[in-house]
Amino acid sequence: MNKVIVIDYGSQYNQLITRRIRHKNVFVEVVSPTAPIELTKDLKAIILSGGPSSVYEEGAPRLSEAIINSGLPILGICYGMQLIAQYFGSRVEKGVVREYGKNEITLLKEDVLFKGLSKVQTVFMSHSDHVTDVIEPLDLLSTSAYANAIIKHTSKPIYGLQFHPEVTHSVEGEQLIENFLFEVAKIQPDWNIEDFITNKVSEIKDVVKDQHVILGLSGGVDSTVCAALLHKAIGNQLVCIFVDTGLLRKHEAIEVLKNYEVFKDLNIIKVDAKEQFYQALKGVKDPEEKRKIIGRVFFEVFEQEKEKHNYASFLAQGTIYPDVIESLSTNGGKTTIKSHHNVGGLPKQSTFKILEPLRELFKDEVRKVGFELNLDETLVNRHPFPGPGLGVRILGEIDESRVKILQEADDVFITLLRKHQLYEKVSQAFCVLLPVKSVGVMGDNRTYENVLAIRSVDTTDFMTATFSRLPFEFLEEVATTIINKVEGINRVVYDITSKPPGTIEWE
Repeated sequence: MNKVIVIDYGSQYNQLITRRIRHKNVFVEVVSPTAPIELTKDLKAIILSGGPSSVYEEGAPRLSEAIINSGLPILGICYGMQLIAQYFGSRVEKGVVREYGKNEITLLKEDVLFKGLSKVQTVFMSHSDHVTDVIEPLDLLSTSAYANAIIKHTSKPIYGLQFHPEVTHSVEGEQLIENFLFEVAKIQPDWNIEDFITNKVSEIKDVVKDQHVILGLSGGVDSTVCAALLHKAIGNQLVCIFVDTGLLRKHEAIEVLKNYEVFKDLNIIKVDAKEQFYQALKGVKDPEEKRKIIGRVFFEVFEQEKEKHNYASFLAQGTIYPDVIESLSTNGGKTTIKSHHNVGGLPKQSTFKILEPLRELFKDEVRKVGFELNLDETLVNRHPFPGPGLGVRILGEIDESRVKILQEADDVFITLLRKHQLYEKVSQAFCVLLPVKSVGVMGDNRTYENVLAIRSVDTTDFMTATFSRLPFEFLEEVATTIINKVEGINRVVYDITSKPPGTIEWE
């Protein structure tokens, strides 16, 4: 099977490269810069990811001579381009002007990498260092207003891009990656999602053997697909635990269990742990602390269930890759976007072994696995709901009264989205209860009540997203209905922040 490797220098976008390549039916894996590169006949190309370091800093990751001399096509992205430039003697310096976000580049020369691309195109930049000169054996192929944007070795299939083609904001980035794979590297596509399922089922069987697995089942697409995949592999060795945290959406527990009636032989146990979660979160306002507390209490519940059943060796979770890369630090532990309740391993005292079969997949890939496993569309296309639930949609301290307000408001928003046939047109929609109050007028009386934000985004990978352009008439109906029906809210605002710079959730 043909293979590409991505050398990971710490970019938060490095797995987007993987996703783009997988979508072209090419097998790809991510490796550490310190890992030995096995130059097998299956390895067809190498990609150097971006990263937070500067190549001129002491201790910064370097480019090995073995990679350059491999004879394989190489594509360096951002930091990867700067490594290539430095290796061949070009200068890399702190730029006078930083480039973050969308920008335009102009192609200066023709090249097979540019097949079908516009001469002037919009790309996504995220850098402050620049390649300030390009000397032989490198050639300059493109520039932006402030930087050298694309370089190429004059005799080897080695390219460097200062921008990120893997990010959807790079309008023609997908075509550029396709050109690198099929025009430059001449790779034959021979990998697909069916192969992933076959290999993962075999892997689960080999790891689990005759032991039992507890799965934290939330009702979301990730844990649902995880359940189907595990059930395919180990059958009745799987026990699913649905935890009512008290932080679920209105009627969530009833609807989730009803949805799973299609699994006739799936063993599901419901645990009411509302008081346990509320008590642990009492007085807590910091979002990172809330997430960690919620994760800890989940593990406590699973440990309690294990003691009751006394047979499960593994704890399975529907962790996917966006969870991982937002939780784990890069650059020596200096950068964490936000912790996810189900990422970071088990508490030291835990007796479980962790099992995360979807850990390397993106949301759209998870959905493809779900359809391949014959899951119903209503389960697979359900909007994501975070594991911490409304705990990260109530900013500030959590109590039952604030949960009730948010549940009612969120129910209005989602109901109206479905009524107007907008639910399937957006990727994720929800409400956020803010820790502020505002003055309002209802009837002839002054009010001083909560402010609610509504949020809706469009995305394919959940690593980048843009806010949904919902009709103003619809937004007006949502705001009016919420204020009229939900006691405790007198102002509704609409979040029009994209990701980046924001995240999809507020906490």
